[in-house]
Amino acid sequence: MQGQVISVALERKETVVKHEAIAGFMEAMTMPYSVRDAKEISALQPGDLITSTLVVEDGGSAYLRDIRIVGDAPLEGPSAATTAAASSKLSDGPRAPNLLTGGDTTPDATFVDQDGKARDFASFRGSAVVVTFIYTKCPLPTFCPLMDRHFATLQARLAEHPSLKSVHLVTISFDPSTDTPEVLKRHATSVGADPTRWTFLTGDQADIEALAGRFGVFAMRAKDAADITHNLRTAIVDANGVFVKAYTGNDWTPEQLLADLTSLGR
Repeated sequence: MQGQVISVALERKETVVKHEAIAGFMEAMTMPYSVRDAKEISALQPGDLITSTLVVEDGGSAYLRDIRIVGDAPLEGPSAATTAAASSKLSDGPRAPNLLTGGDTTPDATFVDQDGKARDFASFRGSAVVVTFIYTKCPLPTFCPLMDRHFATLQARLAEHPSLKSVHLVTISFDPSTDTPEVLKRHATSVGADPTRWTFLTGDQADIEALAGRFGVFAMRAKDAADITHNLRTAIVDANGVFVKAYTGNDWTPEQLLADLTSLGR
């Protein structure tokens, strides 16, 4: 992989890299990548040009190794400083004043589901909801595809718990220009989604960004629509539409979320 360092977070063993396409695997992207040892990125600075190897393991983990600095260049574009600063916050999401906290009522918005039908977010009230945000072209197995795998596990486990039978899973795409209802329907089939329990939504870009922002989801696009830098947030909303809690990043487990859902029903 060849690219330019946008930001470095030693404490998270992570660097955001804007890189060229990897032939046969993924398009050009700006993404946060982890390393096994922080020493591998300790010498990196924003603007460094690097070569590296992206390792993707069968178990779903991915990381960079063999990182080598081959030069440096100014970060491109007038918003380069903003890009670097914002990307450093990817694991935690934005600290916006209107970020939902426990007890807040989630706002409503109108979307379109995988069947092309208009669907208000408020229409899920009456059931507890687990909601996450992805885009279907995300290539790294530890990002959006992991959310799909976690939701597939949740779907199966929820069916085993009579007290949780009404819980609904909602996946919202923050890339509506690509993730049309037709694309989401094919994607839902590919991940084994049961439409009676797991709904995929797309819609107007502004509406998606407004709701995603309330949940702490940050997605930054370059001119190339495939180039999306984003964080991960998954949240529980109770049957009354009240925000309960959010899980940041990709280190939560279906078992942890199931335990929280069970506690919610007590």
